[in-house]
Amino acid sequence: MAKRGGFPGGAMPGNMNNLMKQAQRMQRQMEEGQKELEAKEFTASAGGGAVSVTVSGKKEVLKVALSQEVVDPDDIEMLQDLIVAASNEALKQAEEAGAQLMGRMAGPLGGGFPF
Repeated sequence: MAKRGGFPGGAMPGNMNNLMKQAQRMQRQMEEGQKELEAKEFTASAGGGAVSVTVSGKKEVLKVALSQEVVDPDDIEMLQDLIVAASNEALKQAEEAGAQLMGRMAGPLGGGFPF
């Protein structure tokens, strides 16, 4: 009588070990990539360079630089809008870098599993 639920020839446990090793390798690569991303800085400007914002790969605002001519006490709203625009663009750059990292990490999977 044939065994039920077994793996013929013991092939599957070997494949499972390889799959686990591959998953661990991918996890290490992902952690390294995440550290690299967090160390990067992304800078964007608005108003022809009048406002510049730098964010980290952790998506934290690190620096805001303003040129003197953009600081008009009678037009605070324009300055606020420029800061928001530059911040959003810098955050978008950080987000895109993160998406590229995820795309590189998903590449080895090839859209499926090796079994």
